[in-house]
Amino acid sequence: MSGAGALERRPRVFPPLPALGQDGVLQALVLGAGQCSAPGISEEQRRAQEEWEALEEIQSGLGGTSPVPPPPISFAEALQHFQSSGLPQSRRKARGPGRRGALAVLLRCLGGSPRLRPQLRGEQELVLAMAQCALDDSERVHMRILQTIYRQLTRSRRGCPRYGTHWEELGFQGVDPGTDLRGTGMLGLMQILFFVLDSRTLPLAREIFQLSQHETQNFPFCIMSVNITRIVVQALREERLSRECNRRQQVIGVLNDLYAAAFLRLFRLWKRQRGTVADAGSFLKELELSTKKKPRQLLRSLEAYVSHGLRPSSPPPSSSSSQIHFTSICDPVVELERDSRLI
Repeated sequence: MSGAGALERRPRVFPPLPALGQDGVLQALVLGAGQCSAPGISEEQRRAQEEWEALEEIQSGLGGTSPVPPPPISFAEALQHFQSSGLPQSRRKARGPGRRGALAVLLRCLGGSPRLRPQLRGEQELVLAMAQCALDDSERVHMRILQTIYRQLTRSRRGCPRYGTHWEELGFQGVDPGTDLRGTGMLGLMQILFFVLDSRTLPLAREIFQLSQHETQNFPFCIMSVNITRIVVQALREERLSRECNRRQQVIGVLNDLYAAAFLRLFRLWKRQRGTVADAGSFLKELELSTKKKPRQLLRSLEAYVSHGLRPSSPPPSSSSSQIHFTSICDPVVELERDSRLI
């Protein structure tokens, strides 16, 4: 298997977990065993194999480990693509309230979350449309998103093939990440992209990814991420996040920060309780409850975590700027060359 930055593989078999959550929000987490290259290959055979794979990559166009891989993409550029593409059919399907009929009215009368303000409905529709947009090999932006995620997590300067067991090492179920995005679509990849590009959350993302490779506490990183995206999207549909979205006058920023906060919560649970993949079901249930019932508390925990992480290299914040304000567009893409020096 070619591709610089590929992770050291060790066969792992994760037992299937039961479906979780309301309306199938969470699906089973299953990750197949990794496949290792055959030992004892001579140098001449290895070069021949690399030349053959390079030929296949040239024929496939995007996503190979060619000397000049597709350029990395920032979250802002990727988001602009989806905004400009319109996603007309998906936007029509995305319209409509998350809760239904008298139940939503009753919950609001009992002091539940308010309705999302009209000026934010378009942003909400875009989020839900991205969640219904499938990964498309013919869309160069889609492929650049995949490549950027791979390179950021593995700290590789080179790209990788569109299909292959290297995606399993990142925590997808099989050789094609697209099969794991049902229910979250491109939004599932966009939230990982945000996580690994924002300078405030990149260290956390890599720390979680490192834990996911642990000998006994391992878990499928990307499958877990997709489940967290399902949780936060369901909370949005059920208008659990309307108060926070209205307060900050944004939807995507709130959704991304809540995703990162939920991943932080999962990470802490996993470490504190020495979790294994067998605990994933109960942890995700707890995470779903926290996300829907106490989203603001989760967001505050993320603010505190980021503030603590910035403190050693930053001057003490003044009383007027002690609170970090997150935005809907993450920081510009982190330079991959600079990251590679951390290896």
